[in-house]
Amino acid sequence: MPQITIRFRRPDDWAHPVLIHYWDREPHGDGTNWPGEPMTPDPEHAGWYLFHFKSTTQVNLVFNDGQGRQSGDLARARDGWFSFDTHWRDAPSAAASTSAPTPPEHTPPASPRQPAISSDVLRPIAERTDFREETIYFLLTARFNDGDPSNNFFCRDRIRFDAAGNAIDPHWRGDFKGLIERLDYIRDLGFTAIWITPPVENRSGLDYHGYHAYDWTRIDPRLESPDATYQHLIDAAHAKGIKIIQDVVVNHSCQYGIRGKVHIDHLPIKYYVPQGSEQGKVNHGPYQGNLGNYAWPNRDDIDNPVAPDWWQARHESDPDGLEPLADPKTGETVPKPGYNPGRFFGIDAQALDPNWYHQDGFICGGDWESPHPLQQRHMAGDCIDLATERQNVKDYIIGAINRYLDMGVDALRIDTVKHVNRENLLEYVNAWKAHKPGLFVFGENLVKGYGWGDLGGGDNGPSQIRPWWYTRLGHDPQDPNSGGDSGFPQLDFGLFSTFRDTLSRGTFEGTGQILSMDWIYGDVTQLVTFLQNHDVGPDNDFKYRFKGETWMAAAAYNLIWTARGIPCLYFGEEIEFMKGAPQDVEGEKDTLDTTGRAYFGDHLTDARIKQTQSHPLYQHIQRLNLIRRHVPALQKATMIRVSEWGSGMAFVRDLSGAGSYAVVGLAIGSDQQVNIGDIRPGVYRDAVTGGEIHSDGHLSFHVKANSAGIWVLDGPGKIGHDGPFLR
Repeated sequence: MPQITIRFRRPDDWAHPVLIHYWDREPHGDGTNWPGEPMTPDPEHAGWYLFHFKSTTQVNLVFNDGQGRQSGDLARARDGWFSFDTHWRDAPSAAASTSAPTPPEHTPPASPRQPAISSDVLRPIAERTDFREETIYFLLTARFNDGDPSNNFFCRDRIRFDAAGNAIDPHWRGDFKGLIERLDYIRDLGFTAIWITPPVENRSGLDYHGYHAYDWTRIDPRLESPDATYQHLIDAAHAKGIKIIQDVVVNHSCQYGIRGKVHIDHLPIKYYVPQGSEQGKVNHGPYQGNLGNYAWPNRDDIDNPVAPDWWQARHESDPDGLEPLADPKTGETVPKPGYNPGRFFGIDAQALDPNWYHQDGFICGGDWESPHPLQQRHMAGDCIDLATERQNVKDYIIGAINRYLDMGVDALRIDTVKHVNRENLLEYVNAWKAHKPGLFVFGENLVKGYGWGDLGGGDNGPSQIRPWWYTRLGHDPQDPNSGGDSGFPQLDFGLFSTFRDTLSRGTFEGTGQILSMDWIYGDVTQLVTFLQNHDVGPDNDFKYRFKGETWMAAAAYNLIWTARGIPCLYFGEEIEFMKGAPQDVEGEKDTLDTTGRAYFGDHLTDARIKQTQSHPLYQHIQRLNLIRRHVPALQKATMIRVSEWGSGMAFVRDLSGAGSYAVVGLAIGSDQQVNIGDIRPGVYRDAVTGGEIHSDGHLSFHVKANSAGIWVLDGPGKIGHDGPFLR
């Protein structure tokens, strides 16, 4: 085994003897108790002291005199000579002579050892005007935490039954009251913004997630309680320094139209009878007798005042659905077992009101990679494509969301971006920004791949439906620089799409390639970065919650929290919740408890929350949030001098104009030695270990497997406490 010999030149004002305190000596992992062991005077070099580490490949150490004078945290993986004027050298300097050394005229005093920063310093919301300072916790409100069981609701589809045939796990289970009760949990984890799924009133057979809007002007009552309205949530979050991001659907409505604006022709669901059944004898969990809304006395799903008179009359009567009704379209009488389900649940695209909807049918096949059909056709039977270019649609949706901005909503996330033409969608985005200056708005443009469009990279779709296009204003699909920044950043699906082939296999290989294309975005530092969300994960064609090893997830978060962009975590990732489960219902009979959208609140009970917070990934993410909050360069700087070699990465985050500069090294799978040159000279301190290096323009440092080195120029030193992955 190798031996490492360390020599140290004692400053004149130090007491005797010189001591060396060390820890994490590899491969043994041992160390000393403070203040350490005495060093031996070097017989060949006056004023120098030496210490031999036998059978050692790497060691962390501090020199001190036992009287309060000491160096910063240091590390060494080979023989070395250390003095405060020259710092580490591999060979003796001219000062290491056999005669007594002459101290330099201005010998720097020993740096006092820096205590770890562990406080959660969070500036008031009013002062945090740049959203890049935030990190985001994304949750499905109805699946997060149940504070008020009285507003729980079962959707018609995918009901879970226990062995006795009782309906359990209502789809609408979490609510604002439950979220308010666990705001401290999210803040303790270190997040400063919460992205909630669309809270407006919804209608569909499976609408718990909020993406089937029926009334943009009203909050869904299945989320609210008398003492926990949407306004209560916004106010409670703000009181804790947390911002609220509201998810907004512009592209489509539910299949029943928009309350008070437009009706889509259907028969009332209370008259639908499945084949082989009989009206009044339907037995489907809480849906007894018929499949109309069991929570409403009239058993209808909608209450649209612009529906035709015959519909209005039946809305007010016959809750059991027994009185014969002639279908105005066919003349057939319902209820009738097995009668055309499309008359209850589907739509006729040609019969839609063109003032509100497109009439071009449904997306199919290659439509998903072609702008015109993607933006003119309906995405699904319960996602009916709005005529977003019409002024009445703009006025309605823009005006509705303005009300929530007035209530205090801090930012917006826009759903299904590529389904709306860029210029058209920017009309909405810019209107909201004009209403609330400084508003942060980002979009979701899902792509499986790099998403470079006409720039190449094997993309099978054009630029006009790719994320970078929406961040720009130009019109050349092969030249992002043909237009400036649109002010509409996107979720970073390009970076995410590499994780299946990189982080999910325990390597960074190829990550540098995607980062080399950062120039295509309007402002790459405002992209929202993530490992998984409610739709996708980085495994097996993006269907499942991340199911790699825990250390792989930790390494992924190290990258996401130190790279450009705004980190976003999907609820439950912090404890590997539903690891390996499909993100959404997959099989014909799947229920939510088998998916990544399972109910999370069981982990947030008073009896279990401490266990939840003790998970190593919870503590890992907690520390990453703390580090990022204390290093502005990690929040706002672009990445320069990016290098990647599979098991490691290195890059610089240069925000010198604002007084922040950081050098980052990452390791995945195994320990790595990181070397990076052409950096600003000065004193660097590692936010992870607390080590200190005086650099002349080059840094060389060791990073443990699945950890990071975050060396900050004139930095504060160690931030947070060591864990299994940041150490």
